Amino acid sequence: NETMDKHLLKPVAQGYRAITPKPVDRSLGNFFSNFGDIKVLISDLAQLKLAQAASDTGRILVNTTLGFFGFFDVATRLGMPKHQEDFGQVLGYWGVGSGPYLILPFSGPSTVRDISGTLVEYNYGVTLSALGENEWEGWGIVGVYGLQVRARLLDMEGMISGDRYTFIRSFYLQNREFLVRDGKIKNDFGDEEWEDDSEDS
Repeated sequence: NETMDKHLLKPVAQGYRAITPKPVDRSLGNFFSNFGDIKVLISDLAQLKLAQAASDTGRILVNTTLGFFGFFDVATRLGMPKHQEDFGQVLGYWGVGSGPYLILPFSGPSTVRDISGTLVEYNYGVTLSALGENEWEGWGIVGVYGLQVRARLLDMEGMISGDRYTFIRSFYLQNREFLVRDGKIKNDFGDEEWEDDSEDS
């Protein structure tokens, strides 16, 4: 993964960032985000988060219509925030443990529980490819989505300190626990009480 990223993915993402105007990059990101809100909505319902599901339904409808198929994020301006939900979080909600930490080929950090989310993400890519008029165009759309994801990570690389593997492992596991528990995390002093550290998940 590190070799492929160093010699292929990162340079391509840097090139994409350099030649793509920010408004275009932002609009593409909005489009993929709106399309991804469908899987967020399904995950909402699977976790019985009905109020959040109603909000995310509104996001999809508003951004698909007023936002011109999602290229403009009108919903956030109207007070409908973006949520992060996936099938791995659904399993965590229903009590499935994370299991061992894994590094998947081409996908990167994961856990046994989150592999299920990776499979759903793969199906998301397949569905996304169906937006193209032919196979090449469809997978071209998926490629642009992958570039978007990698380019967003460029700004985060400056945060990495110490051993790269240990830092990424710790960050990933803590972030996943944060998302599964909707921002309720244990403090660092062994207190068994849960503290709400975020308004939105």
